[in-house]
Amino acid sequence: MSQNNQNKNQNNNNGGFFNKNPIFIFAIFAIVIVLAFRGLTGDSMGTLGEGSMNATKNISYSELKELVSSKQISRVEISETSIRALGLNQNIYVTKRIHSDPTFIPLLDATGVEYKAYSETNWFGELLFSWVLPVFIFFGIWMFLASRMQKNMGGGILGIGSAKKLINSEKPNVKFDDVAGVEEAKDEVVEIVDYLKNPDKYLRLGAKIPKGILLVGPPGTGKTLLARAVAGEADVPFFSISASSFIEMFVGVGASRVRDLFESAKKESPAIVFIDEIDAIGKSRNSGPMGGNDEREQTLNQLLSEMDGFDADKLPVIVIAATNRPEVLDAALLRPGRFDRQVLVDKPDFKGRIDILKVHMKDVKIAKNVNLEEIGRLTTGLAGADLQNIINEAALLAGRNSKTEVEQSDLIEAVERSIAGLEKKSRRVNAKEKRIVTYHECGHALIAEVTKGAKRVTKVSVVPRGLAALGYTLNRPEENKFLMQKHELIAEVDVLLGGRAAEEVFIKEISTGASNDLERATDIFKSMISMYGMSEVAGLMVLEKQRNNFLGGQTIKDYSDKTAQLVDDTVKNMLNERYNAVLDTLRTYSGAIENMVSALYESETIEGEKVREIIKNFEEENGLETRLVEDEIKEEIHINDESQDKNEDTKEV
Repeated sequence: MSQNNQNKNQNNNNGGFFNKNPIFIFAIFAIVIVLAFRGLTGDSMGTLGEGSMNATKNISYSELKELVSSKQISRVEISETSIRALGLNQNIYVTKRIHSDPTFIPLLDATGVEYKAYSETNWFGELLFSWVLPVFIFFGIWMFLASRMQKNMGGGILGIGSAKKLINSEKPNVKFDDVAGVEEAKDEVVEIVDYLKNPDKYLRLGAKIPKGILLVGPPGTGKTLLARAVAGEADVPFFSISASSFIEMFVGVGASRVRDLFESAKKESPAIVFIDEIDAIGKSRNSGPMGGNDEREQTLNQLLSEMDGFDADKLPVIVIAATNRPEVLDAALLRPGRFDRQVLVDKPDFKGRIDILKVHMKDVKIAKNVNLEEIGRLTTGLAGADLQNIINEAALLAGRNSKTEVEQSDLIEAVERSIAGLEKKSRRVNAKEKRIVTYHECGHALIAEVTKGAKRVTKVSVVPRGLAALGYTLNRPEENKFLMQKHELIAEVDVLLGGRAAEEVFIKEISTGASNDLERATDIFKSMISMYGMSEVAGLMVLEKQRNNFLGGQTIKDYSDKTAQLVDDTVKNMLNERYNAVLDTLRTYSGAIENMVSALYESETIEGEKVREIIKNFEEENGLETRLVEDEIKEEIHINDESQDKNEDTKEV
């Protein structure tokens, strides 16, 4: 670099410092002004001794009168509260004024001392320090904060209108190999990667790639990770932002940020724009009975306009959005030409859970004897984020116990923590309550094992977990279930009622521990009547509609009070019928319950195999026909494992 260029850059750097630091210039200016005014206005010493270095001494009032009487004072200034006198030796004497002394002024006249009144403060200095300087300080602070906000938020009026600092721009190193359990979703976006890598191949054919892809699914299933993997595989810039970041209290800010986002993406095209939780700005514009939100609607309109403005002949900018509330999105957002394709990113099946566990176990030291299939079956219904948390929790548990590897017991304990909550060994439960809880949980376990269609028991425990659970029975389905038959729903109700029924049969008195069980049982029967058409009450008519399939939202009820009363009566009768059937089963298996209670009360935890062993021994000893369905379940597992791909078609149903 030449010397001239170096000097030029140095000058630019120096000027840049002052340009970027206006508060520094303001501080210097304020100091100069204050010092100048202070010099012009003087101070509270009046005019005594101007132009000289005077020594000031505090003396008593009587001493001042003696100095005046001895003619050692040349001039006196009197204020409301003090008297200042200039001596012949150029010293300044200061004392408090005595208002009750009428002889001081005559004394000054007699000795020929010049005197006058003075004000301890001057109006100009008071105006400066009381009014002008605070205003300068206020504006200085305001300028400082404004400059900081501009720096942090990227410009605009206080940085409000810009999205530059809200956008995360990067080239992710995530690949499709890092995304597991969503094979169908990956297949849907593979062509996007190929188009971004080789756009000419498609343009020659006249093909137009989808401008937008909407990823829908429950929370934690990997929608964001899949979007990052698309950008990582295509090796293109990835612009990510949360939809809620567009919205501010000022109308028009969201639209401005949308423009900034797409301008930045177009400059680096081909690129991917990822908008997370797009339902924050993409809600239907006619959803509100009293009118919409102007700021949100303007932001949505700008987004629609930007997506329409892409030139197909130029390098593409593909928009990927994620939501778990697709039913609330505006119809204009979902039409062809905008979000052309909707991709379901659902919770993983058995094989998907195994693959996800393997991905998250890459950087964790796992013991060789770990049975991943058992963990996969224990985690039915969990999303990818839950599985990642289980692996991490298991590693933490192993580290806490000073282990060198994560063992099977650590993984199982992590699963139980995820499902049932943290184990509360310090929570003291008295013997009476422990006995009640033991019978309650054994009632659940026995009904689960002898009822066709019920989930098998994995573990029964009376160790308190979570916020309120004094015990729990862990039931595991052998595979994801996308359909439930009527007898399976009734079996689930029977298992829920088993705890309360066991208290009535063996304790002879019921407790409050079954409140949640009764609530869930009631909901199942209400859904059978009002949503599934499994009762003569409503026939095939649907009385309730689910608002959100991913978040478990509230249902919409649309039926008369008369129908509601009929539904309530039917649910009550169904619950009573199933409760009596459960009571009969528990009385038949009373010996098995007692044996199970003895084992559980002593060890506080028993495995599902122990439960089945106790039931089987009781049936053999009493000549009962076995009601265990273990062989049938094993056969179903074998079929499911061998024909996993064939069963994929049933997921749509």
